[in-house]
Amino acid sequence: MIVFDRPKALLDVPFHYCPGCTHGIIHRLVAEAIDELGIEGKTVGIAPVGCSVMAYDYFACDMIEAAHGRAPAVATGVKRSDPDNLIVFTYQGDGDLASIGTAETVHAAARNENITVIFINNAIYGMTGGQMAPTSLPGQVTQTSPYGRDVKACGYPVRICEMLSELEGPEYLERVTVNSVANVRKAKAAIKKAFQNQIDGKGFSLVEVISSCPTNWGMTPKEALKWIDDNMIPYYPLGVYKDRSAGILGAADAKKEAK
Repeated sequence: MIVFDRPKALLDVPFHYCPGCTHGIIHRLVAEAIDELGIEGKTVGIAPVGCSVMAYDYFACDMIEAAHGRAPAVATGVKRSDPDNLIVFTYQGDGDLASIGTAETVHAAARNENITVIFINNAIYGMTGGQMAPTSLPGQVTQTSPYGRDVKACGYPVRICEMLSELEGPEYLERVTVNSVANVRKAKAAIKKAFQNQIDGKGFSLVEVISSCPTNWGMTPKEALKWIDDNMIPYYPLGVYKDRSAGILGAADAKKEAK
């Protein structure tokens, strides 16, 4: 009996990601959601610049390459070109979505565009060598903050889910992680819900996934997973930040729900 197999929406090719990177896990979850919802034939993925720049090599659905940060704008155009038949998702890192692409992200959410955004937050620029990202933690050592992120000089990290939850537009915002089996299962449920929302025509859904970057964090894969628990989650709490169907309408509601 086969109890575990490669999703059909994920091509049988090796990933280019570093050992211990959790992009591979998240790719699988996206592919499983596409398979289970039966939408591969009408799904279009948008791959921007960053570690996920070659995501078009991994997913079996149609893929489009976007300029750095512009994936939500491209996704908006694709979805609006055939709104009744296409399912469109973006797969973006924090340097892409929360820095050069902030405007595209905010305005797509404000318009409640009926797209699905998978946002990978590993608190660093991974592809370009480990520079400080807009999501790097206060005091975090990176290639461009060797003494730790100084909030007086560089400001504070951008919390995307909290920020977007204050907008009227978005339908669904949730932050998850994939550093344990239990958390992987929760992440899959969130990703599948984000796709289902689009199928149901509900509007903009974003799932933020706290991810590890062992290479640029200077850690072993095991240490990196623990670092998520010890450092990332306290600053970026997991949970649903907005979900109209559940009556959670903003960050304040999310905090009440967590309590």
